[in-house]
Amino acid sequence: MTLTHGPTRTNRRLDATFSQTERAEMRALGILDDDGCLVHLPRVEPDVPRTSITSSDILNEAYQYELPSSFSRGLSVPIRAGQRVLWISGTASIDHTGTTVHVGDFRSQLWRTYRNITQLLRAEGATWHDVVRTSCYLRDIERDYDEFNRIRTLFFECMSVAPVPASTGIQARLCRSDLLIEIEGFAMVGGDE
Repeated sequence: MTLTHGPTRTNRRLDATFSQTERAEMRALGILDDDGCLVHLPRVEPDVPRTSITSSDILNEAYQYELPSSFSRGLSVPIRAGQRVLWISGTASIDHTGTTVHVGDFRSQLWRTYRNITQLLRAEGATWHDVVRTSCYLRDIERDYDEFNRIRTLFFECMSVAPVPASTGIQARLCRSDLLIEIEGFAMVGGDE
């Protein structure tokens, strides 16, 4: 992967709707500094190139909507020798012992889920720039989707992910009653040939 620039501290502060647990998860992701300002991480050129699939004559990109949404309609990804595919199973807001973290706090659970997936990707030498698709399972999509989309958009913005992954939001009964969000991912990673 190739970095295009270093981290950039912004003067943009979080509003009062962000809880202390959300802020702690965002600090752990490296996208919030100690002064409460957002940090945009470096844009990374992924090992496996991809381009957005668009058909703007019939359908605008979701991030161009009046209320933008952070997903690409689709991505075209060529397969070559030396590339790997990563499938990230449904991941939620749990700690290293398997205990649910941030019970009852949807947004903090989402931030912890992003943190957990970030670490899984890192373990394979990958980042969110390698993710080409996510499936996002919400316990109550009617209640939580707007907040989910707001945080997802902020997360991808701070991680400098472009194009953003193709994605689907699904209402589902999750494996535990205290989990409010679960995300699975699909990533393409270049390897040694």
